[in-house]
Amino acid sequence: MIDADVIIVGGGPAGATCAWKLQRQGIQPLILDKKSFPHRKICAGWITPCVFRNLGITKEEYPFGLLTFRRIIFHVSGLTIPIPTRQYSIRRYEFDTWLLQRAAVPVRNHHVKHIKKDGNRYIIDDMFRCTYLVGAGGTHCPVFRTFFDVIYPRSRNGLIVTMEEEIKYDNRDTTCRLWFFDRKFPGYSWYVPKADGYLNIGIGARFAVLKKRGDTIRDYWNDLIEKLINLSLVEDREWKPRGYNYYLRQPVGNGRLDNAFIIGDAAGPATTDMGEGIGPAVESGIRAADAIANGGDCSLRSIRQYSLISILFPWLT
Repeated sequence: MIDADVIIVGGGPAGATCAWKLQRQGIQPLILDKKSFPHRKICAGWITPCVFRNLGITKEEYPFGLLTFRRIIFHVSGLTIPIPTRQYSIRRYEFDTWLLQRAAVPVRNHHVKHIKKDGNRYIIDDMFRCTYLVGAGGTHCPVFRTFFDVIYPRSRNGLIVTMEEEIKYDNRDTTCRLWFFDRKFPGYSWYVPKADGYLNIGIGARFAVLKKRGDTIRDYWNDLIEKLINLSLVEDREWKPRGYNYYLRQPVGNGRLDNAFIIGDAAGPATTDMGEGIGPAVESGIRAADAIANGGDCSLRSIRQYSLISILFPWLT
């Protein structure tokens, strides 16, 4: 049996940030993740200025590729609306690995399957034991499933399905673009250039609405590709998008139950309007670490709920 005061299930942005914050407060956690780092992670990789502030660095100190957007173009029901802002894009392949390495804590490759509470300790697969348990394992996190599912049942109305692809591409346009309400689409699509010649394009929508209409997200993906080709933003090629799902902001006021915590997509803090997840994940990880180190609740209520605020007023968020 391997003992640790704190075990974090999941080494993504929420888990790695929680570990980093704990380490700074003199507590060394153990991270369990079913995958080895670095590994491929398809994501728009949208970073707000607040993320760097929460991580205690400037954008100049980030050691990997970073593209700065001084404006984002919104395409809304046929209108083109350029909005001045200050936002960034990163590649998750690099960002997640950097966060985990910066945390400087032990990491074990392990796929968590079973968790039980024994007195004031948590037992994981009869192999690991801890006093504090942090669930940062994404939408299907076993910590959420074991301890939080009953008190915070997820609404299917908040389930988002996506398709996206990230490729090495000679970007003809390095402006971030977002499309809303095309064909009454219950979501939005994006064109997000990245540093070093990478490009992420994708589409996300509410699953319940698509199912009610009898639509599939693949239909809207095909529409997006056709539109990007017509705008000369991409060339016709064989696209191989990948899909995944997650939840928009869920009614998880307190991410703590006894000494178990949920953060990141396990808690569902993604913004209600645009599904931005990295910033809320980082902030939730910090809050869990502070609760472990100093006691008290892990309040998630005040984590920013709307991404548009960050776009319009980046200096305030």
